[in-house]
Amino acid sequence: MKKVAKFGGSSLADANQFKKVAAIIKEDSSRKIVVPSAPGKRFKEDIKVTDLLHNAYLAKTEKEFQELFSAIQERYNSIIDELELTISLQEEFDTIEKAFKDKIGLDYAFSRGEYLNGLVLADYLGFTFIDAKDVIFIDKDGNYDEKMTDPILSKALIQHEYVVIPGFYGSLNTQPNTIKAFSRGGSDVTGSIVAKNGHVALYENWTDVSGFLVADPRYVHNPESIGTITYKELRELSYMGASVLHENSIFPIRNEGIPINIKNTNKPTDAGTLIVESTCHKPDHVITGIAGKKGFATIMIEKDMMNSEIGFGRKVLQVLEEYQISFEHIPSGIDTMTIIVNTEDFISKEQAILSGIHRAVQPDTITLESDLALIAIVGRGMKAARGTAAKVFTALARENVNIKMIDQGSSELNIIVGVRNCYFEDALKAIYHEFIDLDA
Repeated sequence: MKKVAKFGGSSLADANQFKKVAAIIKEDSSRKIVVPSAPGKRFKEDIKVTDLLHNAYLAKTEKEFQELFSAIQERYNSIIDELELTISLQEEFDTIEKAFKDKIGLDYAFSRGEYLNGLVLADYLGFTFIDAKDVIFIDKDGNYDEKMTDPILSKALIQHEYVVIPGFYGSLNTQPNTIKAFSRGGSDVTGSIVAKNGHVALYENWTDVSGFLVADPRYVHNPESIGTITYKELRELSYMGASVLHENSIFPIRNEGIPINIKNTNKPTDAGTLIVESTCHKPDHVITGIAGKKGFATIMIEKDMMNSEIGFGRKVLQVLEEYQISFEHIPSGIDTMTIIVNTEDFISKEQAILSGIHRAVQPDTITLESDLALIAIVGRGMKAARGTAAKVFTALARENVNIKMIDQGSSELNIIVGVRNCYFEDALKAIYHEFIDLDA
């Protein structure tokens, strides 16, 4: 059995964390492929290396640049010294400094944290270093090019038994050797791509928490952890704000049947959360998790006999498409159609969109409301349970929370409720206590 072990920035923030990572890898010889992030924060007021690189690249003066670049060098040199390694990064620092002054590009600047950390970790572990720019290819929109990547990466992984491949970046598919980065958190995506092409049994994602929690601990005190979750459940929760794992990281391995285990570097014996394609494992509760976001608006369109007007919905959505606005949900009635959109994206174009809808479908009225929060109640156990929606209504009514919108998909995997922003926290707590903390 072979595993990929991806370690986040907090797991590799300093020499002490490097030692923990090495102990984890040496404890299991099947951890043959390691994907590191750049060093994260060592303490609350600290600055991530990626942010230091960004600030250095955009420095206004030579003095500012040198101060920031020296801080970057110090971070890596302190790790090297404390681990008593003989590797020197001076040649790399010189190359990076020149590239920064030549303004080679922000993607290059962002990626150097992972690159340098990969060199140090490979030396510390005695593993082969493979530069991600030579084996991973990314298009201009930040998506990995599987046709170009897979044969090259698969071949490289076969040639070496133990390797370190830095996360977060690769080469632009149209210009190999031109660095292209994924979005923030993209090291998770690299780990997934490497797991797919390494044909591994398990992708371990090591971070500073012991897996996913049923609800956000900022709003719910000491929520339970999730033992097993499916890709579909994870996708729903990630989209609505749960952020332990980059939401795009599941796609490369979803069709390969490779599970992901979210683990805690600081508590390696904790079971963590296992993410799988499908499972017979019975969930502990009817719902698997709760997540939500604020900042949505509703466009409610009213017109008599709307339901008999062929093409009505298409015409409305075409207006949104023309203004590059995506929709979240479309609850509707016989003579009403409500479109839920992100307020921040919509507000600057609202009047033009309203005019477009009037021209397209001649509605009787259009009513706008903002100040809406969406909450997703997700769980594969909902399909076999009766009265789940009723329990949601009861929980919210008990806390005097008015429901502005409710939407349930035919898959019976999730229920979406809309409440005013001011009720967001109360609603999350009420739903959690109704389904999970039954004694509260």
